[in-house]
Amino acid sequence: MNVKILVATHKPYWMPEDEIYLPVQVGAAGAASDLGYSRDDSGDNISSKNKNYCELTGLYWAWKNLDADYVGLAHYRRHFTLRKGSDKKNLPITGEELKPLLENYDVLLPRKRNYFIDTTYDQYVHAHHKEDLDTTEAILKERCPEYLDAYNRVMKSTSGHRFNMFVMKKDMFDEYCSWLFSILFELEKRLDISNYSAYDARVFGFVGERLLDVWIMTNKANYKDIPYVFMEKQNWFIKGGNFIKRKIKGEKR
Repeated sequence: MNVKILVATHKPYWMPEDEIYLPVQVGAAGAASDLGYSRDDSGDNISSKNKNYCELTGLYWAWKNLDADYVGLAHYRRHFTLRKGSDKKNLPITGEELKPLLENYDVLLPRKRNYFIDTTYDQYVHAHHKEDLDTTEAILKERCPEYLDAYNRVMKSTSGHRFNMFVMKKDMFDEYCSWLFSILFELEKRLDISNYSAYDARVFGFVGERLLDVWIMTNKANYKDIPYVFMEKQNWFIKGGNFIKRKIKGEKR
């Protein structure tokens, strides 16, 4: 069972030692330094789009250039885990732990993120631009209307899988990437992001996060949610304050 989980990073960082992990420098095209990892600007790639696609430039690189039975994506600060402990470097899931899961499931996903009082759509438009999702819906109507029901259900849900993280069988991975990037490339053509902030300009990575559940639901993928660990401390006071500010301010247009 040849499993490769990309660890997307744009800077030097501690990496899991298990052979299933493949550190990939995303946005390597034009980067000031070579981190010594695999680069997303080799072969067929969209590395130059990293400021708008985030870790998805690494995902595209894997789709076009990586040979494996299962392909996954994690982040330098965020990993799948099945264990608990204070030493986070010992927590990322191992190949031995993955094997029995992959024998029973086609896809592994991180536990859903719950917004409790916000739908996926409302949470997005409070933080970004509603045109991003509205234009995506229009593209689905035109190109693959069979995904609309799942899209609407995902948008109305108060929880969802985030971070563009998963481990997936290669044949399904190929199908997912073919679908995902066809939607995102068309979205890129239609959206004017010239006045977006640097944060909002990461739009195609953000929209990609919301589309994963749409694909999973429509294709009835056999999946399992597993925990994940964040390698650094998070300031929940600040994150909560920003959430409240967005709610008070209302939709971002």
